[in-house]
Amino acid sequence: MERKGNINVTTENIFPIIKQFLYSDQEIFLRELVSNAVDASQKMKTLKAIGEFKTDIKKLRVEVILDKTSGTITIRDNGIGMTAEEVDKYINQIAFSGAEEFVNKYKDSNSIIGHFGLGFYSAFMVADEVEIITKSQKPNSTPIKWVCDGSPNFSMKETTKKTKGTDVVLHISEDAKEYLEESKISSILNKYCKFLPVEVKFGTKTEKVADPKGKKDDKGNPIMIDKVTDNIINNTNPAWTKKPSNLKDDHYKSFYKELYPMEFNDPLFHIHLNVDFPFKLTGILYFPRIKNNLEVQKNKINLYSNQVFITDNVENIVPEFLTLLHGVIDSPDIPLNVSRSYLQADRNVKKIASHITKKVADKLSRMFKKDRKDFEQKWDNFKVFIEYGMLTEEKFFEKAKDFFLYKTTDNNYFTFTEFIEKVGEIQKNKEGKTIVLYTNSTEEQHSFVKSATDKGYQVLELEGPLVSHLISKIEADSSDVQFSRVDSDTIDKLIEKDDAIASKLSEKEEEDLKKIIEDSVEGEKFSVDIQSMDSKELPIIITQSEFMRRMKEQQALSGGMQMFGSMPEKYNLVINSNHQLIAKVLAEKTNDKRELLIQQLIDLALLSQDMLKGKELTQFVSRTLGMVK
Repeated sequence: MERKGNINVTTENIFPIIKQFLYSDQEIFLRELVSNAVDASQKMKTLKAIGEFKTDIKKLRVEVILDKTSGTITIRDNGIGMTAEEVDKYINQIAFSGAEEFVNKYKDSNSIIGHFGLGFYSAFMVADEVEIITKSQKPNSTPIKWVCDGSPNFSMKETTKKTKGTDVVLHISEDAKEYLEESKISSILNKYCKFLPVEVKFGTKTEKVADPKGKKDDKGNPIMIDKVTDNIINNTNPAWTKKPSNLKDDHYKSFYKELYPMEFNDPLFHIHLNVDFPFKLTGILYFPRIKNNLEVQKNKINLYSNQVFITDNVENIVPEFLTLLHGVIDSPDIPLNVSRSYLQADRNVKKIASHITKKVADKLSRMFKKDRKDFEQKWDNFKVFIEYGMLTEEKFFEKAKDFFLYKTTDNNYFTFTEFIEKVGEIQKNKEGKTIVLYTNSTEEQHSFVKSATDKGYQVLELEGPLVSHLISKIEADSSDVQFSRVDSDTIDKLIEKDDAIASKLSEKEEEDLKKIIEDSVEGEKFSVDIQSMDSKELPIIITQSEFMRRMKEQQALSGGMQMFGSMPEKYNLVINSNHQLIAKVLAEKTNDKRELLIQQLIDLALLSQDMLKGKELTQFVSRTLGMVK
């Protein structure tokens, strides 16, 4: 007998709310309905395991059936099914959640996805009528057909259904006809249902196989025939659900290719997450080859809840620097809103984020201690990731200090502690502070590097967008250390000692020389400084203040255009008062010859810094050729 009634909702009509507000993405409907079908199958497994069902279970499977002619999509399962009373309770009384009640009842039975009572109603985002045809697995159950047209009105009656389980039939509305395209459905299933724990079938596929009768062609090759098979769209037992002890490196690499078929490089290494307490968390995180490029795609970690895809935006559940990683995180303990679309902040989220950070730090530490040579070889491929983590996560910074590597210009690697011990007293200035010299390009700053290494100093190679931020943080952490780029001043000024070199010029000669040089350069761009250096050093050296350059770099990275970002470039023109050519400048009797020599020396200094361009470069070449004649 058919029964009609109103769905028990507290508002006049819940369906417009579902369509407009509850679900942010229309395609979610398929995830919800397929997930519900999987739930029904998992419940069947659970009840069988605890002895509530004695009958044998056929192979559990969910099937998505597309019928473009009739304009329907059917989601079919052979799971637990529903009685009329259960349809009334779980569908009509939407204030309750059948899944939640089931979980509470069988919470000690290692149960299933749940907590999403409104998931079924996402169907009305794309359908103007929905049917449920269901037959419970309980003995002597009567099949039930429930129909609703998207209003609070429904009809429910007994029907005929040979197989046990549930069919949900969606009559697709006119404005959602795109979901009747096979490619569209296939794409959604691949996105949301790729790793569901129960087989999901969508149509069939044809593949070439050898003739089962062993027939061969004239050349003796097996004859290939077309074989039509079920198209199973999911891997029900992905790598992250297995025990790490049962997996080898090849398994992890193979799974990486399954996750990212368009990624051609193997990951550097992986971390397998497997936690049962105080929260449940599984997953695999991969380290891609990042190098110095921070403009990487940050949606490569996929979040799952019991193998149901939730989102690829995990910035609320993992620290920001970990969003550079690839892989999968699966946890039923992550709080989601009713549509599973948004993470909700709570203590579990913070605990999970903290745990993942610790696991990453511990993995890197083990790699460093186990095989330092291999760690050094991989260093350039992931150091920017570690820099990012050290800058954004204080706990990670504390752990990473022990394995962060500094490479010298002669290709040796040191931890910070090792490097400070290596340079010892030699790189301490007269105030007792250790000066850590570095270059961001050995090639471009070769003359500065050579000046430093000729004195027995060690120079680090520090390049990348985060360097200026990182060294500022390390300086704040170690007050007796100062980082100075080799081109920020002359080497004797960078590491000042008590035994300073005396100038060959008198104070009057230095004043005259400074006035002559200042008249030959742009005052807004260059500050002239007279220094007494080794006579073997260059006559004129161009440097830029460490502080100003570092501030500019930090401002540029954060996209700022104020203060340092908008200031013009300012350089120091350092004159070596002990160089013989500088003495020659003062000795010149005619202004023309003096100006010619000064301009030549300044241009040589500019040329060494790749700062001589355009017209000035052309004039320099012409002038130099004239001198050679």
